[in-house]
Amino acid sequence: MATPEEIRQRVQETDTARSARRATAAQQVGELAGRRAEIVAQLAEVERELGDVVADAQDVIDVDELAVFTDLAPSDLTGWLAGRKPVRGKRKKPTATSGAEGDVRRTSGPRTSTSERKPDSPEGSAPAGADASERLVAKAS
Repeated sequence: MATPEEIRQRVQETDTARSARRATAAQQVGELAGRRAEIVAQLAEVERELGDVVADAQDVIDVDELAVFTDLAPSDLTGWLAGRKPVRGKRKKPTATSGAEGDVRRTSGPRTSTSERKPDSPEGSAPAGADASERLVAKAS
């Protein structure tokens, strides 16, 4: 039977070998993921350039004709064209307004208070939202 010291030594040796393999695997994955990220960035740049070239040439050659000449799928060319970032125009600076005028919201017409409003019909004294039977009761009163 193994002594406690031998057991501890065996576990430590096994853990050391396992830790080394884990560290190596993690390091390789990290390096490969970094390379992949660089390649993805390069691919995105190439696709943007392809879209720009296709867009710039549209006045002289359409996508279908370009596909025939290049042996590329029209869907690829269209995808690169659609994937371009839209050209953004210059933003106009908002004009400055004097005083609090710019903060006031305008309505389409003058507002009148509830007391100034005239009822539309004799049953105008019925409460708002009253149905027909309530209006008849109010009219009879």
